[in-house]
Amino acid sequence: MTKNSNSNQSTPFEKQKKKEEMQKQLISFVIMILFTIIAFAVVATDAMDAMVAIPLILFLAVVQVGFQLYYFMHLKDKDHTMPAVMMYGGMFAAALTLAALSVITWW
Repeated sequence: MTKNSNSNQSTPFEKQKKKEEMQKQLISFVIMILFTIIAFAVVATDAMDAMVAIPLILFLAVVQVGFQLYYFMHLKDKDHTMPAVMMYGGMFAAALTLAALSVITWW
């Protein structure tokens, strides 16, 4: 007998996996929105000294980039190894370039 190959049909396991993935993405999205609101509130209310506010905002930005890469760019998936290596290699090259230019400028 032939197997039903209708691509619209999915098993309960696949449905559960997709549901869990969507929940993780929504939670990540809400966290990123909260980080954005926190950063905006820190700047808009002028509640913190600049020496505290700038590192806080940079930390929130780095965490948001991590969420973006990990969840929305699917770098957590096992079959995305090569794109992950290329992206992290590009980030390393950019950081190395910025470090070299900083040393050249301020030495």
